[in-house]
Amino acid sequence: MPELRKGVHTLRGNPLTLVGPEVRPGQAAPDFTLIDRDFHTVTLQDLPAKVRVFSVVPSLDTGVCDQQGRRFEEEAKSLGERVAVYTISRDLPFAQKRWCGAADAQAMQVLSDSRDHSFGPAYGNEIEEMGLLARSIFVLDEQGTVRYVQYVPEFADLPDFDAALRAVRALL
Repeated sequence: MPELRKGVHTLRGNPLTLVGPEVRPGQAAPDFTLIDRDFHTVTLQDLPAKVRVFSVVPSLDTGVCDQQGRRFEEEAKSLGERVAVYTISRDLPFAQKRWCGAADAQAMQVLSDSRDHSFGPAYGNEIEEMGLLARSIFVLDEQGTVRYVQYVPEFADLPDFDAALRAVRALL
């Protein structure tokens, strides 16, 4: 039975339940099975050994998620070759591909948890009541150790971009 964390995430102040354990800095990053825009399987081991930013959004088809995706796309352009930025959602790869075209997103990669639903429970950010991923940021070092985590408490709020970027730059 997966761990359930009640009330740590809200939608307009109404408590929601997150499925999975809270990921904490210092622990090894949990593995996952995601799919890319072309339906190819991607696991943690498939990602290059770089500093990795996982920008997690409920759906790129919403205004706040679009904002978050575009901000990390812009940041990805300036962070350099030692950093890889990924936006992860439960959107179907078709929708992610459409969003990338509309946002001219080329510096980061989008990955979908729509098929295997493995990322959400592994990273403790699956919203039980909605079947979506809660907005969150995870920064991993080159060895795959989690160095920064933010679970955004309110569904519609943006993450603390500055804190996440400070964590990334501290690893370079």
